[in-house]
Amino acid sequence: MPPCPHFDVKIIQRSKRQSAVASAAYQSGERLFSEYDQKQKYYSHKSEIVHTEIMLPPHAPPEYADRNTLWNAAEAIEKQWNSQLARRFVLAIPRELPRSQYADLIRDYCREFFVSKGMIADFAIHDKGDGNPHAHILLTMRAMDETGKWLSKSRKVYDLDENGERIRLASGRWKSHKEDTVDWNDQKYAEIWRQGWADTANRYLEAIGSPERLDLRSYARQGIDKIPTVHMGPAVSQLEKKGIQTNIGNLNRDIKAANSLMQSIRQMVRSLKGWLSGLKEKKAALLEALEQAKEPTIPELLSRYLDKRSEERTGWTSKGKLKGTVGDFNKVMEALDFLRQKEISTVESLDAYLDEASAQAVSIREEIRPMEKRVKEIDRLLFHIGNFEANKPVHAKYAAIRWKKPKEKYAADHKEELDAYNAALRYFKVHLDGAKYSTKKLAGEQAQLSENIASKTEALTAVQEDVKILRDVRHWLNQVLPSEQYRQTAEPGKKPSIQQAVKGREQRIREEQAEKHQQPRRQRRQKHRRRGEPHGASAQVSTARPQPLFTPADIFSNDAHGMIQPRRIAQQQVKRAARQQCKVKIRPHQRSPRMIA
Repeated sequence: MPPCPHFDVKIIQRSKRQSAVASAAYQSGERLFSEYDQKQKYYSHKSEIVHTEIMLPPHAPPEYADRNTLWNAAEAIEKQWNSQLARRFVLAIPRELPRSQYADLIRDYCREFFVSKGMIADFAIHDKGDGNPHAHILLTMRAMDETGKWLSKSRKVYDLDENGERIRLASGRWKSHKEDTVDWNDQKYAEIWRQGWADTANRYLEAIGSPERLDLRSYARQGIDKIPTVHMGPAVSQLEKKGIQTNIGNLNRDIKAANSLMQSIRQMVRSLKGWLSGLKEKKAALLEALEQAKEPTIPELLSRYLDKRSEERTGWTSKGKLKGTVGDFNKVMEALDFLRQKEISTVESLDAYLDEASAQAVSIREEIRPMEKRVKEIDRLLFHIGNFEANKPVHAKYAAIRWKKPKEKYAADHKEELDAYNAALRYFKVHLDGAKYSTKKLAGEQAQLSENIASKTEALTAVQEDVKILRDVRHWLNQVLPSEQYRQTAEPGKKPSIQQAVKGREQRIREEQAEKHQQPRRQRRQKHRRRGEPHGASAQVSTARPQPLFTPADIFSNDAHGMIQPRRIAQQQVKRAARQQCKVKIRPHQRSPRMIA
């Protein structure tokens, strides 16, 4: 499942000094004239536009196919200073689709969910070629009658009592309320439009045979155990781009690190669980096939692995043999020390440890989650506290003005400051409920929570290191146990027979040994020549098969607990035995110039 793609829905509002004509000029790249403010709207830097189109319902006037006429008419019908002018969509197009299908995809989506309901859709497709194709959709807010006339957004409806009669207020007026003439502004349609876009895009992806699918639901609704990051906003994003670290940016980096750790731990635990399940079946098959009375322990399997590695170095030089054997020995001993510390000697104990590691990781994650939630709340509260304290003098001056026109002019000039102040008051009313706040205490609590999150993240890292060691042990044990490639094909719906896999493995080993003994003498001689080894009567080399430097029995011994312990063998003695065992007597005339020098 790919990450949730971008899908943004906003309202073009005159109260925010926004213009539908300007939005249409931005997304289409055309030069448009706004009759509302008598200004040209043109964005010359928009060079990534690949397609523009206006889709009209059947009853819409044909002159609205002109973009300038359409949006000037949509703005002219709105008389209020805070009118909602248009609805704007910005949505990402799946880059798996070919560019020739972009317009068809957007056209089908607009026709099904907007134009069929009576809205006029003006869309444009942007693609810079950087792997981020997206579409802009601009929709009208009002419905039209059959003659193409704009209708009202709402109508007045009188409230009725239980007898069906109007209710008169104390002022003498009739009690009433407003009802929307269309249901486009209902919040349920945002969910319908999001799901509709995912379904439409998935149909196109399925048609081209792509395995990718869109899912616009949150992590919680998808059932994904993942912590979402905090929205940074434009101000924080600009600071992060400049290299300035912020609290929200640091929090997002901690969340991403925790998610990465959890995902890695879950993958390794899942892999080890599956491997252990197969290992248990292999163990049972080995006991039945080889008629063994006891289950081989992990140290015994590691000893077999060292034997196998020693056999693989038959053609190596003495120095290479020694270096490889010592390297494998050190790695295995480190793993055995870890297993001994964790009291892991069998497959069952390894399985139990994995269960414990998984439960520990889940517990740490559950402890991190409320702390991260509280950090988010403190960040938001500190943000509003800052706006409240900074804009308090502006609000006090505004409240002191008694005349209407000067007060309205002052409010228009300081709109952003007053909006921030009022937003802070609303936030305090909901979250503080009249309680007093202390910036110092909140900052201290935030710092303490950040330290706790960092410590919990370190604990997750420690769990990951333990799982990495067990992964290496898994790899070594797979070298000496029957692998998946030797299993026979089973009946549909059933697992392959482990007993048959073991028998096939034994048969393959016998065939390889027979082929090795039946190899002609000439081929063996040519093989020695390619390796540069002496042959024939002139080379005085022992015909006996060279023995390994030392066997695992020389290195390991079983203690009372069944664990393998290293014997005290001096490294100088091991090297001396290796040099004497691999010596080759060569006549003087056979020496190379480098040896003579």
